[in-house]
Amino acid sequence: MTVIIEAKPYPYLLSAKKPCLLVIDMQRDFIEPGGFGDALGNDVSRLSAIIPTVKKLIYGFRQLHLPIVHTRECHKADLSDCPPSKLNRGGSTLKIGDSGPMGRILIDGEPGNALIDELRPLPGELEITKPGKGSFYNTDLHIHLQNLQVSHLIIAGVTTEVCVQTTMREANDRGYECLLVEDATESYFAEFKRATLDMIVAQGGIVGWVANCEKTLKGLEQAYGQ
Repeated sequence: MTVIIEAKPYPYLLSAKKPCLLVIDMQRDFIEPGGFGDALGNDVSRLSAIIPTVKKLIYGFRQLHLPIVHTRECHKADLSDCPPSKLNRGGSTLKIGDSGPMGRILIDGEPGNALIDELRPLPGELEITKPGKGSFYNTDLHIHLQNLQVSHLIIAGVTTEVCVQTTMREANDRGYECLLVEDATESYFAEFKRATLDMIVAQGGIVGWVANCEKTLKGLEQAYGQ
């Protein structure tokens, strides 16, 4: 069985093994007013606009009984896993660990650090907490994916040029074949998203592939929906 998803720079192919959906950092701290993204002066409505598409993608994977992993960027309450270089960068009104409208910023267990209600994991779906931008740094993600025998990752989430692209590059170096769903990812800056998509597919897909949600689900349904 071969799964073909119409994508850029050329069709994305899967054979035999099932892909995993990786949903990156769809958390209140980045997406809702009063969170870290808002404190940095960003228009968080740009990120919340993709919620319906990400929800559709997740629903499609659930219907096809394909694995899903969710990530959250966060730190320990004592900030022992947050280097000073990250803690002090940005010049925002609120820094990591400060108290904000939704609790302490980017601290695991605080209300603002939770995934948004519309996209909360179901039982059996893995949730990874990560202290860095990339989803593989200082986490057990690679081990979990190996246990699932996953070789292909379908990726969604925020932000396109930071945590999403970092994760794709980490995954690429570990041998995973990655496809980014372009309408299920977003940046606070439209030009950053466009540039990232261009970089991913450049030079014959040096980082991976890009496709929209409709084409991604169509290819998966043709293979796994029977």
